[in-house]
Amino acid sequence: MAFVDEITLHLKAGDGGNGVVSWLHEKGKEFMGPAGGDGGKGGDVYLRAVRDISRLTSYRYGNVFSAGCGRSGGGRSRHGKSGENLELQVPVGSVVTNNVTGRMYEFLNEGKRSLALHGGRGGFGNEHFKSSRNVRPIEFTEGKKGEAAELHVELRLIADAGLIGFPNAGKSSLLNELTAAHAKVGSYAFTTLEPNLGVFSGFILADIPGLIAGASEGRGLGTKFLRHIARTKLLLHCISAEEKNLLKAYDIVRQELIRHETELGKEKEVIVLTKADTRDAKGLKDAVVSLKKRNKQVLTVSIIDDALLKSFKERLLKILQNVWS
Repeated sequence: MAFVDEITLHLKAGDGGNGVVSWLHEKGKEFMGPAGGDGGKGGDVYLRAVRDISRLTSYRYGNVFSAGCGRSGGGRSRHGKSGENLELQVPVGSVVTNNVTGRMYEFLNEGKRSLALHGGRGGFGNEHFKSSRNVRPIEFTEGKKGEAAELHVELRLIADAGLIGFPNAGKSSLLNELTAAHAKVGSYAFTTLEPNLGVFSGFILADIPGLIAGASEGRGLGTKFLRHIARTKLLLHCISAEEKNLLKAYDIVRQELIRHETELGKEKEVIVLTKADTRDAKGLKDAVVSLKKRNKQVLTVSIIDDALLKSFKERLLKILQNVWS
C-alpha cells in the first residue's frame, strides 16, 4: 500500500441534544411543575499523536468521521446522555491545519492530545426556565450544532539524522546495516518510495527517497519528501563512489534543498561516500580530497567491507553525540 504523508480529514463534532417540555404529575396530587430535562452535550473531536509513520494510510479510503450526538432530555428532569467523543490518531511529527479557522496544531511528542472540534451544547428543558413569575414555562431550546471542519494533516518526520542523496546512492542499504530496518533495495532508481526509519545506538535515522535535479520543481518524486528533512539536525549526504562527477552530484542535491527551503542549506551536514569498495585505494583517497572542497567532514563506507563499516559506525556515533550534546 502506498505511503500517505498528507491527507484531508472531514470531521464533525456531535450536535447537542434538544431540551424538552415535560410536566411532573403524581397520582392524587395537584400539578407540581415543569420537569423537562436538558439535552446532552455533543461529542468532541480529539487528535492524538502515535509513533506510527504509516498511520495516515488507514484514512486513505475513509476520511469522513463524526463524533456522537447528544441525546434529548427526558421527563422527570432527566438529562440527555452526552455523545461519544471521537479520537483520531496522527503520526508524531504531524502538522494539522483547520482549513476553516486556519488554526494549526503540531504534534511533536508521542501521546500529545489536542481538542480539535467542540461538540454542541445541549439545549435547555422547560425546567430551566422556571421562575417565580413563570411557574408553567413552555420554553425549551434545541441543542447547538457541533463544529465541522476540514483538517489537513501533513506529516513531517522527526529524526536525529536524515540520509539524503541521489537515487541508488546506497542510502537504504546503509540504513539496513546500521539499524534493524528492512528498507527495500534494488539496482534501479527510486527503489525507496517512502521514508524508512531505523534506530542506531539510540538515534533515529531516516532514509529519505532519492532526490534528482529539479526535485524542488516537482521532477522525480518532487517535493513530496523534502519536507521530511526540515526537522533533522544532521544531514548525511550520501554520494556513491561510482559517480563520475562527485562534486556535480553533491551540488545538485544541495541546490534542490536550498530551492525548497533556504534554511535547509544551514543544517549541519556530513558527506558519506558510499560503495567505497568500487574504487581502489588511490581513487578513494582522491574522491575524499575532492569532496572536502565542499565539506571538510567526509566519511567513507562500504556495506561489504566489515572493517570500513565498523570504523564508519564509530565515527558516525561520535558525530551524532556531538550534534545532540
